[in-house]
Amino acid sequence: MTVAPRIDPVRTTCPYCGVGCGVVVDPTGAVTGDKTHPANAGRLCSKGAALGETLDLGGRLLHPEIDGRRASWNQALDLIAETFTKTIAEHGPESVALYASGQFLTEDYYVANKLMKGFVGAANIDTNSRLCMASSVAGHVRAFGEDVVPGCYEDIEEADLVILVGSNAAWCHPVLFQRLAAAREAHGTRVVVIDPRRTATCDLADLHLALKPGTDVALFNGLLVHLAERGAVDSSWIAHHTAGFEAALDAARLSAPSVAEVAAITDLPSDDVQTFYDWFAATERTVTLYSQGVNQSSAGQASGWLTMSSSVFSPASTDESRMRL
Repeated sequence: MTVAPRIDPVRTTCPYCGVGCGVVVDPTGAVTGDKTHPANAGRLCSKGAALGETLDLGGRLLHPEIDGRRASWNQALDLIAETFTKTIAEHGPESVALYASGQFLTEDYYVANKLMKGFVGAANIDTNSRLCMASSVAGHVRAFGEDVVPGCYEDIEEADLVILVGSNAAWCHPVLFQRLAAAREAHGTRVVVIDPRRTATCDLADLHLALKPGTDVALFNGLLVHLAERGAVDSSWIAHHTAGFEAALDAARLSAPSVAEVAAITDLPSDDVQTFYDWFAATERTVTLYSQGVNQSSAGQASGWLTMSSSVFSPASTDESRMRL
C-alpha cells in the first residue's frame, strides 16, 4: 500500500492592498489568516478571505496561444523574439516598450529591467507599481534622503493622534483600519481624516477636514508655520539632521501665513483648522498616514513630502530610532 505524502499548509502573503497580511493555505486550497503574522494577527478582509476562490486555475490561460490557437512555448518565444528583432532593426530600440506587473518579485523586476535597458537598449519599461508610487518615493527621498518608511504598524496602536490623509482605510486597508479602531477603543486615540469626500473612514474620525481638492499643500504649509510660531519644533534635531528648514519655512509663510488664510484657501472652517493644528502641536505620539489620494495628485511629490516633513519637524521626532511618520 502506498501512502500519499503529507502536504503541510503553506504560509504566504495576501497580494492585494499592500498591508501585507499573512495567510495560511492548506492542501485543499482553503485560506485562513495567519495568527502569528505581525501585520494582521489572523485578521482577513473579504478579499483575503476569498483568495482560495480567486486564485484557482479555472478560467486561466495555462499555455501560450498564437492567433487564438494553442502553441508550444518554443513557438511563442520564437515569435516574440523575431518580432522584437524585426521592430528594433526597422525602427530602433526606442520603438520597443515593456509594461510589467505590479506583482512581480524583486528578482523578476531585475530581469525585466536588464532585458529592456541592457539588451534592447532603451529605458521604456514601466509598471503600475511605479505609476502608483513614484511620487511617493520622490517625497520620501526629499524628506528623509532615501526611500524609507520611518515607522511600523505598532506605532498606530501606540499613538495618541492618527492623521489619515487622502485615505479611505475602512474600504481600502480594512485590516489596518480595524487595528486603528481597536486602538481608539482601547485608549481613546484621536483620529483626523483629511479628505474632500466623506467616506466610511470618517465614521471613526474625531475631526474630518473636507478640504477643497488640491489644497492639501496649503494645509500642511500652514501646519509648518503654526508649529514654528508656537515653538513646537525640536530646533536642535532640525539643526543636526535636516537641511533647508528656514527656506522651507519662508516658502510656507508666503503661501499659508495664518490659520485664516489656510481656511480661505481650503474652504474649511477656521475653528477646524485651528483644532487640527493645536492637536498636532500638543500631541507627541502622532502618526500621519497617507494613501493614493495624496501621491497621485498633480502635486503628489510635494504633498507626500510635506505630509512627512511636518511630522519630522515636530517634537515627536526626538527619538531618532522610532521617528514618527
